[in-house]
Amino acid sequence: MATSKSQLVKVPKASELVAANLRRRIITGNLEPGELLPNEAVLMQEFGVSRPTLREAFRILESEAIITVLRGARGGGRVLEPDGAVAARYLGILLQYQGTPLSDVYEGRTEIEVSAVGLLGASRRKAVLRELEEFVEQGEELVDDEEAFAEFSVKFHLAVIEKAGSTTLGALAQMLFQIIEAHNEVFIASHPRGYERSANKNAQKAYGRLVKLLVDGDVEGAQRHWRRHLEAVQRFMVGEADSPLIEVLS
Repeated sequence: MATSKSQLVKVPKASELVAANLRRRIITGNLEPGELLPNEAVLMQEFGVSRPTLREAFRILESEAIITVLRGARGGGRVLEPDGAVAARYLGILLQYQGTPLSDVYEGRTEIEVSAVGLLGASRRKAVLRELEEFVEQGEELVDDEEAFAEFSVKFHLAVIEKAGSTTLGALAQMLFQIIEAHNEVFIASHPRGYERSANKNAQKAYGRLVKLLVDGDVEGAQRHWRRHLEAVQRFMVGEADSPLIEVLS
């Protein structure tokens, strides 16, 4: 009787099992950033594997950017702190490979942010809303500076998501905003000075309006307002000439 593909079970290689064990130690804090892994002889004896198998496990972890392999007499694996930029770069490559248009990134960003606004409004944490009010005030002095306001704007949007309390939404947003920041740079460089000032002023008003709605407890109103604002941002930044990501990130 033939075995269907769905019934096939992949048996992990020894190197993958070693990598999984070491990865778990790093993630759980048993091995901390900057710490050297035990030397090869110790690990080979612990796992009962050969040096080539152990080094293959090291290559797996190095490709995930959670260790770096040092060469020489004092070589070995050194633990790195997990870096979200690595995941963001991979996501960018994956989306480019799939021919994803820039508008799709902005639409995904909209859904994440509107959800975050709902979570933020439901929590009604006064300290958090005061922080956002203070954040909005910082933007008043930056609206005439395209580069500075673009940087401030990204930080504000991320703050809204992060203060919503969802680690998962925050991680997804960080990855998408790596792409959006790259597009901001291209957009600013391709337009004359002052082109964005009017849009910046509208954005600054939108930030203030969002926080006020949240302070007033109008969560649904805040979500509607934020969706309208983000859709307007997409129209301004993407327009009719929707580009594939490969043209933005290359």
